[in-house]
Amino acid sequence: MATPSAWLQLTAAGALEVAMAFALKASAGATRPLPSVLAVVAALGSIWLLAAAVRTLPLGVAYAVWTGIGALGVSLVGVAVFAEPLSPAKALCMVLVFGGIAGLKALGQE
Repeated sequence: MATPSAWLQLTAAGALEVAMAFALKASAGATRPLPSVLAVVAALGSIWLLAAAVRTLPLGVAYAVWTGIGALGVSLVGVAVFAEPLSPAKALCMVLVFGGIAGLKALGQE
């Protein structure tokens, strides 16, 4: 049975995925040491938290939610921090990803 702490671990794992992507962008192709190291640390932390979460969460649900949080979070960072364009179609797709994450969480409670 899924526990609230497993969902918290999974959410934190997704947040670290976003941090990893942000650090990768800042690393300028791994040519800047500090952001490069931060990217690796964030990636390892993300995988560690995902591994902890799948002790009690279904693997398919956990992996889909983890990647969804990462994809949605990185898209939002791209728009907010890097001034990437946000078309109505892109916004709709982001809403759909969020809906999928919420739906999988609801179904993952079964």
